[in-house]
Amino acid sequence: MPTPAPEPLPDPLPDPLLDIELALPDQRVGKVRVSYALPGERRLFVTTDRLSAFDRIIAGVPYKGQVLNQLSWWWFEHTRDIVANHAISMPDPNVLVATAATPLTVEVIVRGYITGVTDTALWSRYAAGERTIYGHHFADGLRKNTPLATPIVTPTTKGADGAHDEPLSSADVVANGHVAAELWSRVETAAIELYQRGADRGSHAGLILADTKFEFGVDGDGQLLLIDEVLTPDSSRWWVEASYDERLGAGDEPESLDKEVVRMALADAGYIGDGPVPELPTDVWEATSHRYIDAFERLTGVSFTPGAYPAGPRINAALAGLDID
Repeated sequence: MPTPAPEPLPDPLPDPLLDIELALPDQRVGKVRVSYALPGERRLFVTTDRLSAFDRIIAGVPYKGQVLNQLSWWWFEHTRDIVANHAISMPDPNVLVATAATPLTVEVIVRGYITGVTDTALWSRYAAGERTIYGHHFADGLRKNTPLATPIVTPTTKGADGAHDEPLSSADVVANGHVAAELWSRVETAAIELYQRGADRGSHAGLILADTKFEFGVDGDGQLLLIDEVLTPDSSRWWVEASYDERLGAGDEPESLDKEVVRMALADAGYIGDGPVPELPTDVWEATSHRYIDAFERLTGVSFTPGAYPAGPRINAALAGLDID
């Protein structure tokens, strides 16, 4: 899928947007996003350049926040036929105005391949000898980074206050009172359709969607909404299709356009989420920034236009004309 020639990035890259303070009420700080209350049952989300791995904030990657926000907006616009979402407008490359929603208490991961290095990843648990994982049974003899017979939904809890996410089966989600049965059925159906939409688009862009995480919520009227981010390099494993077979045959990890490279570098350094975060070379972060941008351009077919840095003044200027009173 050809795209226009991208604008060159500054060399060296600017300092990342790690935080922001706005004169708005009800600030809520997440791993990557900072949100504020707006009138009319809306919220304003600022997507920073923070990168999380192993349930921890690891570092900042310039332009990452812009990629996540603009790519999510693109997917929100292109998946409304599957499920309603919370996106209303995008007044700045790092900012989303959205319908206020109450998030479901589970994360919804759809996996099309057996892979991963974290303790909730399919491959990690399978390699440790488990054969029933997330309520799904897996046969012996599977190879890492290969496709499953069909995509599956693998929910997890949302780790709070530094706690790690915990695996759940779909039966657990209902039995433990996380989501009512009828609503969870709609969530599972939507999640599989969203994954397939992403995988189809990725295939046209020369990418493989190994797995992805969705967040759902309900608005004040109880309507199910897709929220947070959608099919981004932060929430998904995107692999380069052209090199997949060769690398799989050689026993190498797939070439990725997501933060799995950071996860792997940390794992190689002996870090799996506990203790001090080891320092990684500068080129890891620069390469990660370029991977995020590459994913954006491949999936949308649009050339990436880098926003001005420092990003704080730019964001405040964009919000000056917004109806936030």
